[in-house]
Amino acid sequence: MPDAASDGEVDRFVRDLDREAEAGGYHLNPDREFTRDLVRGLLANRERYGYISCPCRLASGNREDDLDIICPCDYRDPDLADYGACYCALYVTADVEAGVRAADPVPERRPPPGEQRRQKEERATAGAAPGTLKYPIWRCRVCGYLCARSEPPETCPICRVPRDRFERFIGTSGKETPVLTGGGIARIKPRTRSPRGSYRIDR
Repeated sequence: MPDAASDGEVDRFVRDLDREAEAGGYHLNPDREFTRDLVRGLLANRERYGYISCPCRLASGNREDDLDIICPCDYRDPDLADYGACYCALYVTADVEAGVRAADPVPERRPPPGEQRRQKEERATAGAAPGTLKYPIWRCRVCGYLCARSEPPETCPICRVPRDRFERFIGTSGKETPVLTGGGIARIKPRTRSPRGSYRIDR
């Protein structure tokens, strides 16, 4: 059994998570005791497995197999868009944080092991196919920030404008789309998605 994290460790981790979340346009659950309990689970999993796997799911102990449930998990953004909270309810939308609405029950989005293996094989095949992207690319119309995800973020992490200021910049077909920049024309070159979903910009 891993040693339990101290209150100080938990508080520091909560502060770090909160700072990173707000900088990225996300919000932690406003119930601080609930959030601290979840963070204890994250820290316990880090001690047990070496990575902060989701405390609400059973990890295998194999990092490669668990990449999709390392916090923040792959399912956070679609869960936020559909239900107002992620599966663990560590992250919530702005209206849930403000108490304007309650988050809906969040069903498990992670596929069973057999389906995970099939999807992994499909991703490997898609990665080898030129001109295909797993996610569309969204562009902030104010500052030009680009992100690759199923839906645009609730708030731009750069200029802090809301989601409705984003436009779909390039679809999953991977076609290059020109955009005017201060230095002329920039084009998006699709490539393997990084852990943060970024893409290279070639001028």
